[in-house]
Amino acid sequence: MHGLAGRFFGSAIVYAILGMALGLHMGMSKDHTQMPTHAHILVVGWVSFALIGVFYHLFPSAAAGFLAKLQFWLAQLSLVALVVGLFLIFAGHNEADPVAGVSSIGLLVSMILFGVIALPALRGRP
Repeated sequence: MHGLAGRFFGSAIVYAILGMALGLHMGMSKDHTQMPTHAHILVVGWVSFALIGVFYHLFPSAAAGFLAKLQFWLAQLSLVALVVGLFLIFAGHNEADPVAGVSSIGLLVSMILFGVIALPALRGRP
């Protein structure tokens, strides 16, 4: 797996490790207040990014354009900001709400971009 596909899949592996490590920490400490943070790291970071990486591997021409690169960076930056925001919120720092809100919008926009890229490719159009 190369290029954008490899970058998405590689980042997914990193998020899987981070999410599992946070889950292990929660289990060992019996403090599950970061469960939403843990879930977002695994579902968005591991599952969604891995699936996007597989898509770009299967449809390499879809990964070649500017929009795909923009989608990658917007998704990565938004997820990191969301994880930081959620971690702070569930640690009792509600002033991080805007960080989580704006980064959630960034993730939504990145998924809309993915839809704009993926749906035509699935229909056989470049």
